Amino acid sequence: MPDYILAIDQGTTSSRAMIFDARLQPVSVAQQEFDQHFPQDGWVEHDAEDIWHSVISVVRRALGDAGLTATAISAIGITNQRETTVLWDAATGEAVHPAIVWQDRRTAEFCDRLHAAGHEPLINERTGLLIDPYFSGTKLHWLLDNVAGARERAARGELRFGTIDSFLLWRLTGGKVHRTDATNASRTLLFNIHTQQWDDQLLELLNIPASLLPEVLDNTADFGITDPSLFGAGIPICAMAGDQQAALVGQACFHPGSVKSTYGTGCFMVMNTGTTPVQSGHRLLTTVAYRLAGETTYALEGSIFVAGAAIQWLRDGLKLIRHADETEALAEQVGDQSGVYLVPAFTGLGAPYWDPLARGAILGLTRDTGIAEIVTAGLQSVCFQTRDLLEAMQADSAMPMSTLRVDGGMVVNNWMVQALANTLGVPVDRPQVTETTALGVACLAGLHVGLFTGLEDLARHWDCERSFAPVMPEARREELYAGWLDAVERVRRPAHANRTGEG
Repeated sequence: MPDYILAIDQGTTSSRAMIFDARLQPVSVAQQEFDQHFPQDGWVEHDAEDIWHSVISVVRRALGDAGLTATAISAIGITNQRETTVLWDAATGEAVHPAIVWQDRRTAEFCDRLHAAGHEPLINERTGLLIDPYFSGTKLHWLLDNVAGARERAARGELRFGTIDSFLLWRLTGGKVHRTDATNASRTLLFNIHTQQWDDQLLELLNIPASLLPEVLDNTADFGITDPSLFGAGIPICAMAGDQQAALVGQACFHPGSVKSTYGTGCFMVMNTGTTPVQSGHRLLTTVAYRLAGETTYALEGSIFVAGAAIQWLRDGLKLIRHADETEALAEQVGDQSGVYLVPAFTGLGAPYWDPLARGAILGLTRDTGIAEIVTAGLQSVCFQTRDLLEAMQADSAMPMSTLRVDGGMVVNNWMVQALANTLGVPVDRPQVTETTALGVACLAGLHVGLFTGLEDLARHWDCERSFAPVMPEARREELYAGWLDAVERVRRPAHANRTGEG
């Protein structure tokens, strides 16, 4: 049997294809960016055809660069930007409207009405999610109400809904298969994570016909076979997972209490909580981590809106640096002694605060403050926000964290990762293969076709490139974090006053 695995990693700004060998070592990678569209304030769209063509292009390039034909690939795994919503014609496969991206806020007013009507407790209990434009259900509601004839066509069974994984599967199989996996389904506001079924009451609440929805499978399953005309031979598609869940698998976080954190533009921290869903008391999300052989493993998830974007702002907005890789040397000059705090609440604060009215600030400035101190504060803000999430997760789950596994573009910065370990008071491990999203779905695909015997076998393939142990005294760690909490409270005070009628 061929022993190469192809991972399709369809992201927010680019599509990537990676080929791995049977030891999960990368063989080739191809990546292609595509356009982002912003038709109105707060609206974010993608052209579904751009996504489709970019995926086909990178798969062909990855095969060519590896010197392989389609017959050498034992399985394909698909991982994707979650929540991005596509509605397409079942006969032609063409989208009836541009894809509405997860970042899009056009459904905020509808979400406000759902809030005001008191529906969030039901939605949260069934789905583990909060009412927010972030999730797919309200986007689909908008499409049905605003695309001419869409509701009528949906009632006649002429349309199909899916997140990007489902759309790609439909296209890759020549329109033969309409399926998704449990992790992507769990991000729609329509899926009951306890029964593992589409929820009729939620469908009625959002006025969405069930005929639009894909069949929900485990993360490892026989999803379909690619049309032979695409790559020269049919290739079985054997795994699908949303990007953050795929990264959890790629980081081999298979035991309750294990945590991974991905540092890109924002930050997503995900904790495996085992086979029982944990309801958050701190407005974290309860979600499906993965579902294998019919058994669901759950997770708590917290998102930070601004992580790497803070460094991008220091570079492009304030022009304090020319390249992100300058930040490590600047931080090494300063250490943790500056007393400066940067709260990057440029678009409000995410978990666990969920305060859209908060705004960014730099506090603790003195005549001695310079570029190095502000840049260091930017790196430290990522560490402090991570601790905010960790404190909330541990309070919700009562599970102590022994180590944190990290990935994403920011973790090449050794100073930042060491500061993260110091701030959290736990070791932080950086993996050998940092493309953990693609790696995770490759693991799942290989598991389905028998290249690996189980999760423990997959865990043996995870390699730590470097471990960072905390070296900061506890008193100093707590002093710095207390300063951060005070800084956060300062940027939130106007919002508190507005809500309480003070000031």
